[in-house]
Amino acid sequence: MRTILLKETVDATCAIYRRDDETGVVELLLVPGDMAGAVVRDDCAAEPLVQAKVIGDDYPFGFSQGRTMRFSKTVAHMRFGDPRVTRGESGHVGASGETRITTLIDDERGWHYEHVLVMSERSEAVEIHTSVVNDGADPVTFEMLSSFTLGSLSPFSIGLDPENLTLHRMRSTWSAEGRLLSQPIEDLELEPSWQRFSANSLRFGSIGSFPVREWVPFVAVEDSAHGVTWAAATTHASSWQIEAYRRDDGLSLSGGIADREFGQWTKTLLPGERFDAPKAVLAVTSGDVDRAAQMVAGNVRRYLDVPRSEDHLPIIFNEFCSTWGQPTERSVLEQLDAVRALGVEYFVIDAGWFDDAAFEAASRFGKWQVSDKAFPHGMKPVVDAIHDAGMKAGIWFEFEVAGREEPDCFNKAEWLLRRDGLPITSGNRRWWDMRNPDVREYLAGRVIDFLRDNGFDYMKVDYNDTIGIGCETPGHPETSLGEGLYEQIRASQDFFRRIRRELPDLMIEICASGGHRLVQSFMEIGAMASFSDAHECDYIPVVAANMHRMILPRQSQIWAVVRDEESIAKLHYQICSGLLGRLCFSGDANAFSGEKNEVIRRGVAFYREAAPVIDHGISEWFGPRIRSYRHPRGWQAIVRRGEPGTAAEGRTLVVLHTFHDVPDAVTIDLTDIPGPIDADRLGQAFRREGIDVALADGRLTVSGLTDFDGVAVLLG
Repeated sequence: MRTILLKETVDATCAIYRRDDETGVVELLLVPGDMAGAVVRDDCAAEPLVQAKVIGDDYPFGFSQGRTMRFSKTVAHMRFGDPRVTRGESGHVGASGETRITTLIDDERGWHYEHVLVMSERSEAVEIHTSVVNDGADPVTFEMLSSFTLGSLSPFSIGLDPENLTLHRMRSTWSAEGRLLSQPIEDLELEPSWQRFSANSLRFGSIGSFPVREWVPFVAVEDSAHGVTWAAATTHASSWQIEAYRRDDGLSLSGGIADREFGQWTKTLLPGERFDAPKAVLAVTSGDVDRAAQMVAGNVRRYLDVPRSEDHLPIIFNEFCSTWGQPTERSVLEQLDAVRALGVEYFVIDAGWFDDAAFEAASRFGKWQVSDKAFPHGMKPVVDAIHDAGMKAGIWFEFEVAGREEPDCFNKAEWLLRRDGLPITSGNRRWWDMRNPDVREYLAGRVIDFLRDNGFDYMKVDYNDTIGIGCETPGHPETSLGEGLYEQIRASQDFFRRIRRELPDLMIEICASGGHRLVQSFMEIGAMASFSDAHECDYIPVVAANMHRMILPRQSQIWAVVRDEESIAKLHYQICSGLLGRLCFSGDANAFSGEKNEVIRRGVAFYREAAPVIDHGISEWFGPRIRSYRHPRGWQAIVRRGEPGTAAEGRTLVVLHTFHDVPDAVTIDLTDIPGPIDADRLGQAFRREGIDVALADGRLTVSGLTDFDGVAVLLG
């Protein structure tokens, strides 16, 4: 039996805390507010608010070692207090309007855990903050500590509930980020065994400093019978793991820092010390995974702190796909003449300004000195020219690494990350130890002073390799590799925050080989992020649409590369891709003229009209499933409805792309959009000649299509 200790509802989410009468374990259920009375499941083990494993305690039984560290003997020692509610108080995560539910969990051996659920009227998602404090006289070493747990799924069913639950994850690899993978839990062998002796666990994650590689740190479970989806995401940018676990009829989720088995992490707490696990973000909705994922991604809006100039989503020009890492004073000035009249507001000088070789061959990282050959008059006159052209000036850095062709940096061993006593080397890169105060002061001079002295308004920060399993901590040989990595990335993020403090009006773009750092801890720091390195690929709109489940479109910077030899149809295709996020032009300077100039002008004008919906909207996917990214077939439409209470209310943006083997006409059902859907709501359309757009009886029909067309329609 379960005793309900607390029910708390904020907006559409209800948090239910229940105590198992036999074991004393307290668990958390998240349910849609209007379904709180429909909870029936109590026929499975209660999922404790915290999963942990302390060195010296027994490991979990039932063939578990190497597969999961959940439900070790450490959990059996937990003694759960009652949840306590505080409302409208400021805390380490926010301000008034928050509801905080705190549960203390004691271990009689000398430490306690703190589990804090934060619900806010400013977010459709909730946050979970988990901490452990050593109150005892002796050190204690953890080899697993969860950031979040969620169990008894689905709480609206009793028994096995076969062929109902679906597990959603997102695969991710370089230039093909965010592919949704949806699998029945039976296909993943997440059914209980006949004897219920062993647990079935699916543990996945990413190891290293590319947190969005192989997998996105996200999971969702969908209850098809009741139309409810739960979603959760870890937020930190080092090694992470998420587990789906089942030993009986209830399915459980948990996640956080990759544990000792998976990510070589341990953490020793001395008496009086505290460790705060990275926060997790969760959501529940009477909807599908697309809706749940956007609720989780939207939580970052609570932390956005950008200049007011970002309110209208300015368009960017980045010259990387023009010079491919060999910018010069001359190339920048020539491009200014070509793009100044297009309505672009940021001009970004990308990689290579410090080197004379193409980016792929270069490794001159660390000194960050302007190339005398490429910029003979220095950088300040170029920045002044960008400003005189009416644009803000941006510059590229990859400041966390040292390159082989800068031996004074590459061989400065006492400043570099180490493993096995040796500098960690990958290709031509080594990593600065960002925990070292001397490194931070050096970079403050080379980066912050450079930006200030030259008058830059924008910085793109790239990161093009992963540290791997972790790093040593100088002077602390007991610190695990995984914890060293976690500390390193936190120190890097602290340096980003220092840049923001010292240059509060600076726009920061997060980039890591395109999209390998698209996690909430970085999205809270940067105004924008590079969505991918798929610079000119046919599948750009597929990846750009994937981003809607991962980050806010207002933060997703999408390439639109203009080539002189490409057709007008391709230009429409590229600009429509940019309408799925932040439009970023690049390409040949001589391509921004003639008929293409007029198309770009129309595209920019359309983008400005659509910007409120891009910023504040809810997206839906239409079209057949895209299987091959390199050879996509069919079509894709993203229908983005403006959110109530914003400038986008009552407006809808439809962005359609066709691929190989497209039909002549595509019809999209818009009857779910509030209000009448008829010709009177058909506002602007951005399309090439020969494409017709019609709206009648709640359906949008686009005809005259050929392969690789892009069409955008704004309704309302």
